[in-house]
Amino acid sequence: MTLDRAVMIFAGTVVLLGIVLSFTVHPWWIGLSGFAGLNMIQAGFTGFCPAAMVFKAMGVRPGNAFK
Repeated sequence: MTLDRAVMIFAGTVVLLGIVLSFTVHPWWIGLSGFAGLNMIQAGFTGFCPAAMVFKAMGVRPGNAFK
């Protein structure tokens, strides 16, 4: 698995988790999805992605988007 795929899978999981928690636990959990979305937009503009840094430190091999 490449760094790109790991980041996208993680981001998608966080978004879906936020949606599920907002329906099952408390509506304010939708903020988790909002935070993940804002972080994805920020990473798209700046190239800085904290999740990519963590995955890179864990030894996930680099992909094309996050070097």
